Amino acid sequence: MASKKQQNRSDEKPVLKQPISRDFYGNVKAILEQARQSAYRAVNFAMVMAYWEVGRLIVEEEQQGKNRAEYGKALIVELSKRLTRDFGKGFSEQSLWNFRHFYLTLSNLSALRSELTWTHYKMLMRVKDEEAMVWYMNEAADSGWSTRQLERQINSFYYERLLASHEKKPVRREAEEKMAGMAPENFVKDPYVLEFLDIKEHPGYRENELERALLDKLQDFLLELGRGFAFVARQYRITVEGDHFYCDLVFYNYILKCFLVIDLKMGKLMHEDIGQMDFYVRYFEKEVRQPNDHPTIGLILCSDKNDAMVKYTLLDESKQLFASKYQLYLPTEEELRKELGQERHFIEQTME
Repeated sequence: MASKKQQNRSDEKPVLKQPISRDFYGNVKAILEQARQSAYRAVNFAMVMAYWEVGRLIVEEEQQGKNRAEYGKALIVELSKRLTRDFGKGFSEQSLWNFRHFYLTLSNLSALRSELTWTHYKMLMRVKDEEAMVWYMNEAADSGWSTRQLERQINSFYYERLLASHEKKPVRREAEEKMAGMAPENFVKDPYVLEFLDIKEHPGYRENELERALLDKLQDFLLELGRGFAFVARQYRITVEGDHFYCDLVFYNYILKCFLVIDLKMGKLMHEDIGQMDFYVRYFEKEVRQPNDHPTIGLILCSDKNDAMVKYTLLDESKQLFASKYQLYLPTEEELRKELGQERHFIEQTME
């Protein structure tokens, strides 16, 4: 029989002589967090599909009633009472109407994206245009948008502003084709909406203040720029024969595999602004761009521009230089329709 002293020794836990490495623990932690997230997404999407199925059953049951409208209302009321009694909260009459609308709006169950939550889908159902709704759904899933980010993109007419880009048909096909492989001009929106800066237009407001505000809200600005953008530098210095020039902001897009140089302009776009951006882009093409990179994009963000300045300058035919307006508030539907109408009129004029 082992002595009491020997038993105590055998019960002692071994002591690690050196601490666990940060990399080792990080790998273990990452595995568990990923598994937890995967389990959460699986459970969440199972409920989303269940809500879709409930909506389908409600619609099919409604069709059995003689007076479908009245029967449907009574059905929702009674079903809500029973489900609340058996399952608790989450099955109010409004929730059941949402399930019904979910099925009618997104009738193809296989098209649903498992990355999105029920809150995402409730926001998507508010988008009236089916094509836009599908685009928002796929983009939210592919880009990992939170519900707050999706709401912001819908409210700022993100999709509709993409339709105002130079090549409309490829943008319309984007829901099926993804962004990769599209022309650079289809990544450029007009206008850009910077309402997240929470600043008001003021005559004394300067470019460097706008630049600082954008960097303070860099995550929101990256969301507005679109998928694939990473921040590179602020006030990127270019030196030519001893003279120094500074690009306001530089980004890199890992989908397009190219640099994006942004120049901020308070007030109306002038021809010298376009010439300066052309210089920046040419410099990046010769000195910064790597062999596997695609051509550099230059974007002038200005508070005002006119069609003539576009039509009679390098902006008219260039595939690398762009000018877009920015606005510091969310556009209304009326303002957006006016903007798109002006864009169509300009395109029609250039085609004559």
